Amino acid sequence: MSIQGVFYLIAVILLVLAALPIATRGISLALLGAAFALLGYSWDTITG
Repeated sequence: MSIQGVFYLIAVILLVLAALPIATRGISLALLGAAFALLGYSWDTITG
């Protein structure tokens, strides 16, 4: 599995956790998941 796949997998897990009624203090799991998805999407541009 490539590093992009790992980032997308982390993003999906975080977005699923954000949809659950879990009280998180100070951190938005949805925002963190979106950041990992964007990082996975742009990984070729960043490292290229």
